[in-house]
Amino acid sequence: MEVEVSWLAVVLAMVSSMVVGSIWYAKPVFGKKWQKLAGLSDKNTETGAMKAIGITVVVSLVTAYILAELTYLVYSFYDVSFMGAALKAALIGWIGFTATRMITHDAFEQRDTRLTLINIAHELVTLFVMAAVIGFVGI
Repeated sequence: MEVEVSWLAVVLAMVSSMVVGSIWYAKPVFGKKWQKLAGLSDKNTETGAMKAIGITVVVSLVTAYILAELTYLVYSFYDVSFMGAALKAALIGWIGFTATRMITHDAFEQRDTRLTLINIAHELVTLFVMAAVIGFVGI
């Protein structure tokens, strides 16, 4: 089986993740609380911003590509629409890999549960928006 992936969908999904992150971690939304719980100052976040954004672009592109591949596999296996396959792939990936791993790491690092919730909820929203983009653009 050849897995089909739309590069347009991948790039747009990557951009969507940047938009979601920009909104989610904006100070009026969750940014101020996240910054406090993570123990970061304005200076910390400003100093490392460009490096963090660069890394985020790369990993978001990888995530979007993998999500697009998983979407195609779910679409090929289950009797769902391409949009349904994208959303199902996002949910499966979030539960099975993202949320569970973040919860484990945060428990060992003794992070505040509120910080974990902010971050895993962000990942869920990000994956669902990416999935919606991939599902809308299609193969």
